[in-house]
Amino acid sequence: MPDSVSSDFWDDIQKLVESSRIEIDRPKGSAHPAYPDTIYPFDYGYLAGTNSPDGGGIDVFIGSGNRSEVSGVICTVDMLQRNVELKVLLGCSAEEMNAIFHFLDTDSMGCMLLQHNGQRAG
Repeated sequence: MPDSVSSDFWDDIQKLVESSRIEIDRPKGSAHPAYPDTIYPFDYGYLAGTNSPDGGGIDVFIGSGNRSEVSGVICTVDMLQRNVELKVLLGCSAEEMNAIFHFLDTDSMGCMLLQHNGQRAG
């Protein structure tokens, strides 16, 4: 079965980003509040005024490029929290997207990376 992305998917995510304030609550180099050995390799936060399954805003990682440009998304399956989430990657190079993928891909969390150009990686 071929991978599919609806024609509006990337446009709709871009519109969410453009119409939301980006809040960074875990700057690059900071530790996860519940897991102090987990250090964030990139700025991590959320889109204010949006909703995700964990009750907060839609999660975002910020790369070194244009922070308002959607580079891709990572879909996660978190077995500890027992949820599935979408994390939006902003201003990320291919190398940064892969680094974020490997940061998130742990024993308790499975991931799928979908780059904006339509190629899956990881």
